[in-house]
Formats: sequence, structure tokens, C-alpha cells
Amino acid sequence: MIRNDWTIEEARAIHDLPVPELMYRAQTAHRRHFDPQVIETASLLSIKTGGCPEDCGYCSQSAHHDTGVKATKLMGVEAVLASARRAKQAGAQRFCMGAAWRSPKDRDMDNLCRMVRGVREMGLETCMTLGMLSPEQVARLKDAGLDFYNHNIDTSPEYYRQIATTRTMDDRLETVDRVREGGIKVCCGGIIGMGEAVDDRISMLVTLATLGAHPESVPVNLWNEIANTPVQERARPVDDIALIRTIALARILMPASVVRLSAGRTGMSDALQAMCFLAGANSIFVGDALLTTDNPAVWKDQDLLSRLGMRVAPAVSSDAAVAAE
Repeated sequence: MIRNDWTIEEARAIHDLPVPELMYRAQTAHRRHFDPQVIETASLLSIKTGGCPEDCGYCSQSAHHDTGVKATKLMGVEAVLASARRAKQAGAQRFCMGAAWRSPKDRDMDNLCRMVRGVREMGLETCMTLGMLSPEQVARLKDAGLDFYNHNIDTSPEYYRQIATTRTMDDRLETVDRVREGGIKVCCGGIIGMGEAVDDRISMLVTLATLGAHPESVPVNLWNEIANTPVQERARPVDDIALIRTIALARILMPASVVRLSAGRTGMSDALQAMCFLAGANSIFVGDALLTTDNPAVWKDQDLLSRLGMRVAPAVSSDAAVAAE
């Protein structure tokens, strides 16, 4: 049963279960909604890098931090579509496009919509992350055929002010609600390992699991070290069992959502990734880069999935996507 009334106390009790029981419950929930041998794949491209006015303490693209990332202009439509073609050849089902903005300017919307239409015509699912959106911008992206919009809440409501001050958790949730109301599917998750307490990880997942509708996609990112960011000073490594518990809790609280094992996989062993899949993760990013950080090489992911006896989900064609709407 899909629930939207989870309490912190319930979630903490699940999180703290002995690992064999926790994994059993997570795998049981997973199998009710998904084939446990199938992994969804997505590719992520930075279509506008650096110079973001937000002060998110983990981000290499914030103008507030001297991380060496240079600001660029929005990529041209044809260059983005060429990257999408390469992503499809590498096995991606979904092509995600991210821009380092507080929110897009209306003058950029024509090109953004062309990107969505072009990627969709290739038979790839489309996703964008552009910051906060107005209702009119949501409507334009929906009309262009955007399938998913990513807007992470990053962390718990209690810890959020330690991460960013230029916008609030309420701002993020308002954008998520606006996207949902506009008929676009929601991709929304967070980051662990930024110095937060275990209770913050639980609270972050409960926040997502008590929305009016669960996000269709829930990325769980592991903090990547980025010098000269505020988070770097207080970040703490997340041990393997803690990551597995977080993934399993996400699966149990949001059983019909795709749980993506996102940033940070370059530092994970094959065995840890396999345990995360057993805990309910069923999506990964493919390709050598995630915005400005590294990602495992395509051949490594193919080799891992082959050895695990798992397979990549078939791509959803644009015709099938249109027919499903």
C-alpha cells in the first residue's frame, strides 16, 4: 500500500531494524512494483555550467565558492542533441539536462523547449533541472513534452539552513508542487554525507514520502568532495551500512518510486553497489560525468550488471510516451 502519512518515529524504527530484516522488507516492497533484475539508466548533461547565484554549500557551480568551475553560457540546441545521441548509444533511457540557474530566464525558454522536443524525438525520456519555475514556464515545458523535472530538496528541513540560505526548503517544495500540478513527473531526492545526522537523512525521506504524491524518481546522492565549498569543511564519510539503510528506507517509504543510486558511485565498490540494488535502488546514471563530477565508465557499469545477472530496462520510445499520456 502506498502511504503518505509516515511519521518520523515509524521511519526511524524501520531504519534501525537489523539489516537482514530491513533488507527483506525493502526487497519485498521492491518486488511488488518492479522487476528486481532490471536497472533504469539515465545520462546527465550540464547545459549551462557555473555562475549560479545560489549559495548551496555543496555545489561546485555556485558563484559564492571559488571551486575553479568557470561560468558558461547556455549550450546550443544542436550541441545538446549531439550529446543526447551519444548518451543513447551508451545505453541511456533518459536524458537529463541541468542548468546552473536560480531560475531560467524567459528568453531561454524557446531553446530549452527545442532541446526537449529534439531529445524526445530520439526516443529518450526527457528530464530537466533548471531551478525554480514560474507556472508559465512549467506549462511551456509540459507542452514541449518534458517527462520529468528534477528539483532536489537536498537534506532535511531541520538541516537545510546549514546547506543554503539564498532559498528555503519551502521554496523548493513550492517548485515541486508547481511541477506536479503542471502535469510533469517529479524527480526529487537529496544528498547524504554533508555533515548531517542520521535523523536528518530519515527526516529528508519522510518529507518526500509525505508529499501529496511521492516523486516518481528519488535520487540518493553521496557527497562528492569539492574543495573550497562550505560543506567540505564539515562533511563526514558515510559508511557502507548507513548508505544501505538509507536506500532501503527510501524503498520502503516510497515503494512505487524509482530509487536512483546517483552521485558518488565512483567511490563505491561493486559489492556495495550490488547491496544497494538489493536494498531497492533500481536506477543509475551512465556516462563518464555528472555535471561537474566523475561517474563510472560505461564499460564498468556494463560489466557490473553482467556479473550480477541484471539488465538495463528497455528504452521508452517517444511514441509510447505520447500514447501513455
